[in-house]
Amino acid sequence: MTYRLIILNGGSSSGKSSLARALQESLSDPWLLLGVDDLIDAGPSWLLDGGDGDGLAFGADGSVQPGAGFAALNRAWDAGLVTMAREGARVIVDEVFLHGGESQRAWLKLLAGLPALWVGVHCPVDVVARREAARGDRIPGMAAKQAETVHIGMNYDVVVDTSTLTPADAAARIAAALT
Repeated sequence: MTYRLIILNGGSSSGKSSLARALQESLSDPWLLLGVDDLIDAGPSWLLDGGDGDGLAFGADGSVQPGAGFAALNRAWDAGLVTMAREGARVIVDEVFLHGGESQRAWLKLLAGLPALWVGVHCPVDVVARREAARGDRIPGMAAKQAETVHIGMNYDVVVDTSTLTPADAAARIAAALT
């Protein structure tokens, strides 16, 4: 099977981005790395306000609630990533499926038979909380809140635990699944 998409799903501070970069470097073909953070960076700053219900709303407890406007942009973004893969690009998707299996089912509709390698990026709550605190650029509690919930109802081809594997070792496990 020839994969054009590797979809990494894990909560904030789970190690997805480090893993994705290690994976890019380990694969012989060029793979683009794109994810939800790129979508957020591409949007206007008010999209993060969330106060009007249209953007992303961030709760004091670390919860994230996408409003209707952000959700529409996110659907278009996801469709664009799938289109890139259909046109021949290889894409590593760095994602946080806030709605777990419901998010995966939406992606499966977009994929419509296009092979994708689904990777669950796990990391224990205590570890993501420490990483989040060390980074200082996240909403406190977000990583702990997402650590397990993003995996509810998901089906994966590969599962890695970034608390026990280095990015290079996790990348090697994923690369082996591509063959």
